[in-house]
Amino acid sequence: MLGSTHGTLTTDFRARVEACGEKPRPAVHSTAAPSAGDLAALDVSGRPLYSEVPDLDRFFRPESVAVIGASDAEGRPNSGITRQLIAWAERVGARIHPVHPTRPSVFGLPCHASVADLPGPVDLAVLLVGDPLPVIGELATAKVKFAVAFASGFAETGDAGAVAQARLAAAVRRAGLRLLGPNTNLNAFETFRDDLDGPAIALITQSGHQGRPLHTLQELGIRLSHWAPTGNEADLETSDFISYFAERPEVGAIACYVEGLKDGRAFLLAADRAARNGVPVVAVKVGRTETGARTAASHTGKLTGADTVVDAAMRQFGVIRVDGLDELQDTAALLARARAPQADGVVVYSISGGTGAHFADLATEAGLTLPTLSAARQDELHQWIPQYLSVANPVDNGGHPVGDWRGRKIIDAILADPSVGVLICPITGPFPPMSDRLAQDLVDAAERTDKLVCVIWGSPLGTEDAYRTTLLGSSRVATFRTFGNCITAVRAYLGHHRFTAGYRSPFTDAPRTPSPSYRKAQALMRPGEQLSEHAAKQLLRAYGIRVPREQLVTSAAAAVRAAGLVGYPVVMKASAPQLAHKTELGLVKIGLTSASQIRDTYRELTDIARYEDIELDGVLVCQMVERGVEMVVGVTQDALFGPTVTVGLGGVLVEVLRDAAVRVPPFGEDQARAMLTELRGHPLLEGVRGAPPADVDALVEVVLRVQRMALELGDELSELDINPLMVLPRGQGAVALDALAICR
Repeated sequence: MLGSTHGTLTTDFRARVEACGEKPRPAVHSTAAPSAGDLAALDVSGRPLYSEVPDLDRFFRPESVAVIGASDAEGRPNSGITRQLIAWAERVGARIHPVHPTRPSVFGLPCHASVADLPGPVDLAVLLVGDPLPVIGELATAKVKFAVAFASGFAETGDAGAVAQARLAAAVRRAGLRLLGPNTNLNAFETFRDDLDGPAIALITQSGHQGRPLHTLQELGIRLSHWAPTGNEADLETSDFISYFAERPEVGAIACYVEGLKDGRAFLLAADRAARNGVPVVAVKVGRTETGARTAASHTGKLTGADTVVDAAMRQFGVIRVDGLDELQDTAALLARARAPQADGVVVYSISGGTGAHFADLATEAGLTLPTLSAARQDELHQWIPQYLSVANPVDNGGHPVGDWRGRKIIDAILADPSVGVLICPITGPFPPMSDRLAQDLVDAAERTDKLVCVIWGSPLGTEDAYRTTLLGSSRVATFRTFGNCITAVRAYLGHHRFTAGYRSPFTDAPRTPSPSYRKAQALMRPGEQLSEHAAKQLLRAYGIRVPREQLVTSAAAAVRAAGLVGYPVVMKASAPQLAHKTELGLVKIGLTSASQIRDTYRELTDIARYEDIELDGVLVCQMVERGVEMVVGVTQDALFGPTVTVGLGGVLVEVLRDAAVRVPPFGEDQARAMLTELRGHPLLEGVRGAPPADVDALVEVVLRVQRMALELGDELSELDINPLMVLPRGQGAVALDALAICR
């Protein structure tokens, strides 16, 4: 596996990195850490713009630990936990104080009857009691900094447990201490090897068992520094630990197993801190399916959030989401320890043309770039590889050259190519002595290059010396067991460094004061109501979003006059609050070109409304806009993240195609444009079958104005739907033809 090389840290971390004996990583971005004033800054809706890093040093490295409910009685669960805590305290150099009302000593240590009897300040209290609530007040009086509650029976059990957990959380806030749990375990007090070098993985899990595979990475030479088993997160949560680990100079990557997020905003602020510091966060997030979401909620008592929003939010802030624990460990290990890439190009090198072609297909499908090697480079490789074999990429050596001096020459020549940043060599099975020589050549070459060398060892045994000793003993080669995990990890590695190289915190430029548009919009809001189309369009106008020329009329004669002012041909629509689906009811008529059509249509629309028992506020006579690309732009409220902005293909197919991209405000123009490229229908905006390119700049401007609306109106705006937003040919703008707005 990979050894002691680093990813990326910002310049202000150098002193701390060097103090820990680590080689500092080069800074790749310039976003400064927030000042004390910034930490108090709020956005336009009153939400914090930066996260404050909890000081968890005394949690992970306490000087004194109190064990409440300590025991040494044979066969008691508390006795085993107490014994483990005593051993852990000895390793970290902490004094341990057993507390039990009836025991004079525990495992030979003096035992105190209560928290009040503790001999001095205590950094950490471990609560081995069924109900931790009564103890919290005692800990506050003793000025204990941290506590861990193992007890279960809280939010994971249902409504009654959630109420009990809320009482516990309130008591913790009043006490001024920080609590891990309840429903947590002993993983924070695991043994970590101190004989391993290089950047470490910091681990966060809500279910302790899910961290076991990563903990055993130490047996493969991968260093772990911390494990935070967050449990039900009544107080300390995943976001707190991400923020803390992102500031630790020894942490090269943060690996998370997340069942539910407690606070979406806090998670984004923590992810933003990690991105600003160049620290990769890799996460398995449970809840992709409805079944998975229900299971996660029953286990941790927290919302999982709409998975599409969670996925988009993670991608937006650079969190790398993977599907399984095997991907989590392989990806985190690579990101923690590999140097920043010198190029994005990937070369596949193998002794089998079929293997190389297979891997190249999978890698290309996954979005990796496999550059064709230059003619000069191919000529060089053909000095050692027969002319009839392809060396363009993938490079097929035919087998025999790996058994002698030619093997190393080939590897060095590939790595010398400036378009190559990653060399991947799949070895599908052992074939000594050639596979032994190949593995050693790859290891030796990796030691002499700054480029990433990856090997997939395909043998199902994994007992071969070339694998166990040569490859796993290397500090520079990344070794995988499957094609899929290698591709996932390499894609994440290249993507992470591209992301952090250009990262600028969206919170830096987030609006902090309301715009003049906000004051106009507030006068239009109707709490608890759905606005009519006419009123919703006025809301859009307040934020500078273009709508068609239109007039709201209440008579056939007024409709005729309005059509003359708007200009034929026109569209006529019934307008009323709570009226969402006009087309289905026959309440929209298009392409009207004469006064008689206008009068007849007015009567028809009002007759339908009476029949459907709809109380109209009038009929809209609207400009008919020339055809463009129909899009939808909207705002919805997510239970975890608050207002979210969606853009996608619009019109009548929006619910059929479900082609949409989501972002959580705040975000900048780069993210707005990225939303468009994520759409399957993006080619429509570029022009297809002779159609002119659409005005993408105008569409991006609408997305950003809708985002401003979402930020300023906050939860006052329950839902906004602009559908269709007609995006006209380039240079002609975009027009909101219809709009729905629901006020909270």
